[in-house]
Amino acid sequence: MLASFVRALAKQGPGSIGSLSQCQQLRFFNVHEYQGAAIMSKFGVNVPPGIPAQSLDEVEKAVEKMADENGEVVIKSQILAGGRGLGRFTNGLQGGVHIVPKARALELARQMLNGTLVTKQTGPAGKPVNTLLVARKMKLKREMYFAILLDRKSAGPMLIGCSEGGTSIEDLAEKFPEKIIKIPVDSRQGITDAQAAAMVEGLAVTGDKAAAAKQIKALYQLFVKSDCTMVEVNPLAETLDGQLIAADAKLGFDDNAAYRQKEIFDMEDESQIDPREVAAAKYDLNYIGLDGNIGCMVNGAGLAMATMDIIKMHGGAPANFLDVGGSASEQQVVEAFKILTGDKQVKAILVNIFGGIMKCDVIASGIVNAAKQVGLSVPLVVRLEGTNVAAGKDILRTSGMAIIAADDLDDAAKKAVASIA
Repeated sequence: MLASFVRALAKQGPGSIGSLSQCQQLRFFNVHEYQGAAIMSKFGVNVPPGIPAQSLDEVEKAVEKMADENGEVVIKSQILAGGRGLGRFTNGLQGGVHIVPKARALELARQMLNGTLVTKQTGPAGKPVNTLLVARKMKLKREMYFAILLDRKSAGPMLIGCSEGGTSIEDLAEKFPEKIIKIPVDSRQGITDAQAAAMVEGLAVTGDKAAAAKQIKALYQLFVKSDCTMVEVNPLAETLDGQLIAADAKLGFDDNAAYRQKEIFDMEDESQIDPREVAAAKYDLNYIGLDGNIGCMVNGAGLAMATMDIIKMHGGAPANFLDVGGSASEQQVVEAFKILTGDKQVKAILVNIFGGIMKCDVIASGIVNAAKQVGLSVPLVVRLEGTNVAAGKDILRTSGMAIIAADDLDDAAKKAVASIA
């Protein structure tokens, strides 16, 4: 979520990136559809029958179990991005979700499994499809939308529902604004019977409304007890016999709760994440790759945003957001430097450090050691200010490395841009 926001702002030009400095930096952990279904079922939420498969043998066995009376099954690519149905594989296959006769399932799975699926949300590089969800084709009477989000205004969970579903909430809000229902929940009290019933009415459920209310409450319990940042069920469907079922869902979890949600966080699929972000996370560094060619290493999210902004202002483009934090060790600085120099699109590096808790001499030692370890193949511009700044500058000056010193942020940005002009 944060990564997408940073990338979007980086494309808008000067002034836009800096606005993010007011936002709290958080990363939100997501799981695949089949993993989310398993988690929801533990809380009593009705989910469609389905079997994840990571090999053609597993697909073949799953198809036999999931085929309906007409011999059809649903095969769904599992990637951490939306727009799968309208996506395209790099091998030319159109669509990441298919309803097929079981006789064709294996042939289709062979084209999908271990392929790369490109959607509107993946970027041109796409995402690898390492797992397929083989699911039973459901007979649904109608589709609705339901979500639970954290709402700033009410300072608690917000239930959002719409009696229409199956498409994005943005489209639903535009087409059916009168059908959107929002119910704030007091997190101290939890969801009440009246609130669950009100949501059922707003969804225009035609079946057993008491059973439907239980499903709404089960989804709320999932949200709270699993430390979710978001539970989005789209569609929340009604079967022919009036039963509510979470036909498809997207779950997000608060990274800060990883210590008490170990079972969930162990589901992380690193193949879906930028390898640089994976490497950075191992050393408690905050990294987001961008499209520019000036690598940035900064301490503090606000200063990182300002640095990226001023690079744009002087005609350059940041290659990343990299915040080493306020109390990084020399080893973290070395690892951060390795990530930057390992990026082939980086043609220059700008280090901007304001030493408060972080000491400039520690940063300087880390920069010098890293430069010696990995080799300095691109221009390196360094601006230091704050605690132990004199000692830090002395370490850089006597290092014997080709380091370009800068007096302030504006000077540093100009020199970084000029170094690759």
